[in-house]
Amino acid sequence: MRPVQYFSKEYLEQCKGMKPEAILRFLDEFRMLHSPAARRGSRLISLKVPENLLEAFKAKASLHDVPYQTQIKRLMMDWVTSPAAATDGEKDKHPRRRTGTRKV
Repeated sequence: MRPVQYFSKEYLEQCKGMKPEAILRFLDEFRMLHSPAARRGSRLISLKVPENLLEAFKAKASLHDVPYQTQIKRLMMDWVTSPAAATDGEKDKHPRRRTGTRKV
């Protein structure tokens, strides 16, 4: 059985003002996220997180009987599929690191 998604009144009001291009972009991103091809595989990543933050996150996940890595994936999915993330035209407020070759 598939889960049912409920929408808040605020979200539905926000959707009323969406332009057709934004609706099409949302539907295309939703299709890509939830297609069978998108669920095929997982990718192992390496992420540096401050130890105290990770320990606090693990403890909170444990209190809620949720594996912490599952909670990380849920947070990522929620952020990617949230209307604010899809329609936010504001640039990231945090400075980005330069990408390229790393000094070893």
